[in-house]
Amino acid sequence: MIKTPVSADSHITEPPDCYTARIASKYKDTAPHMKRIDGLGDIYVIDGMDRPVPMGLVAAAGKDPKDIKVAGTNFEDLHLSGWDPSHRQADQEIDGICAEIIYPTVGMLLCAHADGAYKRACFDAYNLWLQEFCSEIPDRAFGLGQIAITTVDEAIEDLKRIKSQGHVGVMMPSQPCTDFDYDDKRFDPLWEAAVDLDLPLSFHILTGKGDNLAGSRGPMINGFLSIIRSCQDVMGMFIFGGVFDRFPDLKLVCAEADAGWAPHYMYRLDHAYEYHRFWMKAPPLEKKPSEYFKENISVTFQDDHVAFLTKDLVNIKGLMWATDFPHSDSTWPRSQEILESQTTHLTVEERNLICRENVINLYNLPLEI
Repeated sequence: MIKTPVSADSHITEPPDCYTARIASKYKDTAPHMKRIDGLGDIYVIDGMDRPVPMGLVAAAGKDPKDIKVAGTNFEDLHLSGWDPSHRQADQEIDGICAEIIYPTVGMLLCAHADGAYKRACFDAYNLWLQEFCSEIPDRAFGLGQIAITTVDEAIEDLKRIKSQGHVGVMMPSQPCTDFDYDDKRFDPLWEAAVDLDLPLSFHILTGKGDNLAGSRGPMINGFLSIIRSCQDVMGMFIFGGVFDRFPDLKLVCAEADAGWAPHYMYRLDHAYEYHRFWMKAPPLEKKPSEYFKENISVTFQDDHVAFLTKDLVNIKGLMWATDFPHSDSTWPRSQEILESQTTHLTVEERNLICRENVINLYNLPLEI
């Protein structure tokens, strides 16, 4: 029997008071806030960042592609379920799903903020708001707390707080605020804490410095094809850096970067290690790089037929389907139609794994397998 899917990557739309009502008093005057500008509509203004966040794309799910626009959208025009939990279940049922893993929206861009202390304060405020949101629909929405990575000790404190708030995982910035990167052994106490707390660590597209659609050559649409690169870079760093050798139970999620590329990426990992590890000074690994990808990394995708077609070339238990609701790339409200078209070659058991059971198992969700 085909079971009701669970989305491994959905989002909320931060309401105007998400940060201002909950942030530490030191940052009350500079907290991210919504502002209405003639011609632009409602935008989120973030102190210290040149680019505001227009609301036009963050809740465009279900719109005809020709009607999607960046500017000119007001907050009251957005999906109510993006910020009001009392409306969320109705939109889930329209799309034929029963629960969602919840990621931020404005918080994605905040990941690239240069001021670590400010970013941490913003994430603390968001995590409180997300706790409130999910507590209203506890069997329908499961949150991922955000973490700034200012220092290793503070990051461990943040992990413990996120766990105590009931969040099921952690959304990581692509780059830490430290002067050393994630493969440095000074981060090992953090990975140990993540394993002990049973919190999968998620890296989402568009959460790194320089990650934007306008940064590519040629027409802007070409940038859409490059946004998966920062996630791939992070995955490769954890693999080649030996992090999974030291912490074989550590679980990473590569979110919204699609998955059809994974088989070739795994092949390329092994090729690089076999041919080039000596002159490129890669540390010795206990296993083939592709094995770490299979055992430690899960990938989320929404409209990616190739991911379903290549499921035998990866660990099928690491594939997690998603809707990306309510963003402009979302499959809502046509998710079931798309799944019916793209999964005809799968067995019922395979479809249930990818569309429901894998995400339940990864996050230990209180839902039936």
